Amino acid sequence: MNNLTPIFVALTGAAVLLQAGVLVAMYITMRGTSARVDSIASEVQTRVLPTVEQAQAMLAELRPRLQVIAENVEQSTNTVRGQIERVDATVNDAVDRARLQIIRADELLSRTLDRVEQTSEMVHKTVASPVRQVSGLMRGITVGIESLFSGQAKTNGMHREPRNPVPQDEMFI
Repeated sequence: MNNLTPIFVALTGAAVLLQAGVLVAMYITMRGTSARVDSIASEVQTRVLPTVEQAQAMLAELRPRLQVIAENVEQSTNTVRGQIERVDATVNDAVDRARLQIIRADELLSRTLDRVEQTSEMVHKTVASPVRQVSGLMRGITVGIESLFSGQAKTNGMHREPRNPVPQDEMFI
């Protein structure tokens, strides 16, 4: 077993040297990566941060303007809303008035038609009916006189043919 001890010591020494080499390689790689990250960070600071600062400055400048715009939009909206309410009230009033006028016109037309009907009935009763009666009476007298004279005509030798009724005459019978 004594013979193996120097081999184990040599192997352990080699393992320690190998670990040291790996650690040195890791250190060198990390140093290079750190240098690259530092250069990227400085580039970000030189390029992006001024842009962010400019954007913040622009926002600080625009904030009062945007507030004024928002206030104007709010006032305009309130004004438009008020005008729409006034227009709505006016339209509703006009519709109500038109409805009333239509009702009045309908009532006027109904009364007028009723009066025309009453007048027509009155004219029929006062004018047409007496005219028919007088016409019937006159027709009766005419027929009576014709039959009286036709009786004399037969006795004188003159024969007269009976008269064909006229469609008007049928109405009065």
